[in-house]
Amino acid sequence: GARSLWLTEMLSSRRIPYQERGQHIETRFDDADAGLCPQLLGNEESFIRDSIHRLRDWGARAIDINMGCPAKRALQHNYGVALLGDPTYAAEITALAVKHAGDLPVSVKLRASLDADPAPEFLHDFCRGIEAAGASWITLHPRTAAQKRRGDADWSQIQRVKGWLKIPVIGNGDVQTSADARRMFEETGCDRVMIGRALLAKPWMLREFGQGDGKDDGQAATPLEGHAAGAEYGRFLARVLALSREHYGEPSHESLGVRRFRFLVYHGSPYLEFGHTLYAAVKNADTYALLAERVRQFFAQPQKMSASTALRV
Repeated sequence: GARSLWLTEMLSSRRIPYQERGQHIETRFDDADAGLCPQLLGNEESFIRDSIHRLRDWGARAIDINMGCPAKRALQHNYGVALLGDPTYAAEITALAVKHAGDLPVSVKLRASLDADPAPEFLHDFCRGIEAAGASWITLHPRTAAQKRRGDADWSQIQRVKGWLKIPVIGNGDVQTSADARRMFEETGCDRVMIGRALLAKPWMLREFGQGDGKDDGQAATPLEGHAAGAEYGRFLARVLALSREHYGEPSHESLGVRRFRFLVYHGSPYLEFGHTLYAAVKNADTYALLAERVRQFFAQPQKMSASTALRV
C-alpha cells in the first residue's frame, strides 16, 4: 500500500522554541510515528534553528518550510507566501533550515508566484535556487498568491518544475478524488501528490488510493459515492467530535474545539447536497453536546455526498 507523510498545521517559528510538546493542541503529535512533517513559518535563523531542534526532539521525520500561505498575516510578517517576493532571501532561509536540520530532510512548499503576472522565468529561477540551497523536495501549488483558491490549478506548471529539477517534486491543487490523484501523476510526472482540503471532507480517499497501490498500477478501490459517502462522512464527524472532547476536554478549551469543528464542517459542507444546512446548524452551536445533537439530527436522514465540488471555500 501507499505510504503517507503527514504535515502539521502551520507552526510559528517564533512560538515553538518556547513551547513544550502537547502544551498547545497544535503541538500534540499523537500520530508522530505515522510520518510527522512539521510545517514551519519563519524568516529568521535563530527562531528557525531553535524550532527545528525542538521539533526533532518531538519526533519530526522531516521539516517543511511554508512559502505558500497567502494569509494576510504571512504577508505582514514577511513569511509564508511573502518569501516568494525575494528569491535570494527564500533560498537563504532554505539553506539555514537545511543547516540546522542535520540529517532531517527539508522541503519547501510554494505557489507559482506572488504576483498575478510573474515574469516567465520566475518559477524556474526560484525553484532552482531552492534546490541549490539544499531542499530535499519541493511541493508546488500551481496558483499565484493573488489567486488564493480561485480559478483552476495549472498542473502544467508542476510538469515544468519536474523537468527542471533533480530533486522530487510533489504536486498539489484541485485533487478531490483518488482518480484526480492518479491523473496528476500521469499528466505531470510528479513524484508524489499532496491532498489538502478535500481530505477534510473525505479522509477515506487515502484508503481508496492505497488499497489499489495508487501510482504503481493505476487502480484504486471503488470510491464511496452518494448516500454511502454521506453516511461515512456522518460517522467521521461523530468520531471527530469524540476526539475533540478528549483533546479539548477542559472547559476552558471547549470553545477552541468547537471553533475547529466548525472549520472542519465549513470545508466539508460543499460536498454535501445540503451542506449549507449542516453548516448553519453547527455554526450556531457552542457546546459539544449541542454540536453532537445537531450532527445526529442532520444525519438521521440519508445524506448524499458528491465526489467533487466547484465551490471554493
